[in-house]
Amino acid sequence: MDRRKAIRIAAGAVAAGSVGTVSLATAFKPEVNATAKPENIPTGNESSEWKYVPLDPVATAKRAYENYPEGSCMYGVFSSVVLQLAKEIGEPYASFPVQMMKYGHGGIGGYGTTCGSLNGAAALIGLLIEEKEIQNLLIADLFQWYENNQFPVFTPELPVLDYTPPTSVSGSVLCHASNSKWGESSGHKISSPERKERCRRLTADVTAHTVDMLNSYFSNTFVAYTRDNETVRTCMTCHGGKGKLGNTSGNMTCTSCHPKSLGHRVFGDVHYKLMKDQP
Repeated sequence: MDRRKAIRIAAGAVAAGSVGTVSLATAFKPEVNATAKPENIPTGNESSEWKYVPLDPVATAKRAYENYPEGSCMYGVFSSVVLQLAKEIGEPYASFPVQMMKYGHGGIGGYGTTCGSLNGAAALIGLLIEEKEIQNLLIADLFQWYENNQFPVFTPELPVLDYTPPTSVSGSVLCHASNSKWGESSGHKISSPERKERCRRLTADVTAHTVDMLNSYFSNTFVAYTRDNETVRTCMTCHGGKGKLGNTSGNMTCTSCHPKSLGHRVFGDVHYKLMKDQP
């Protein structure tokens, strides 16, 4: 048998085996609902002194854009809401040390972790809503909205920089991933004034959405659209607390930082099926 014929036969065997393996893997793929049913989240037992009055999402987004230079993204979101509540309600908001939220810049002290705008929004939810389960539902809804939508879309009346940033989908709640995705699509460096304008407008976007959520929640009209993330569920069947490995936890999209290896793509579902059958 000549060398070329041998190569063709070997290639054919590999291809046939791959088709069989992929078919086998698909057979064991867990059923996943692409979208969870919308869920009305009624107002909980909010008896604390931290009261809330409805705010204008657009006007608050404008304030966040204006406040951004004082402390960046987390400060922009948080201060734009709390300073308005201080004016409308007074104490305890009037004495709140909003400067503490400056730590959230650049994904917490520049570490590139959770986007500061989301950190500020989650802090507002935690301040105004007492029940942990409700906090979790609102934060999950907010974070998935951030992971799956195009940003920035906010357009200031008087932009600091005469530049309209292109939009991008981060697929992640992490500052460094969100900025990197946008940098790849826009061609701008992380240190560029264009990137800073992008984050400034993104801060306004998150602020408007957060205020809209809070207005709806406190008027008993908030509906959560948190989706069932197939990627997360698939990964967590093995790596989550109830999985065989049990070596991680979380609900954020996994593949923004951990792309599937060939082994995971081809054998992952079969491997889990076999592990489940073990005593």
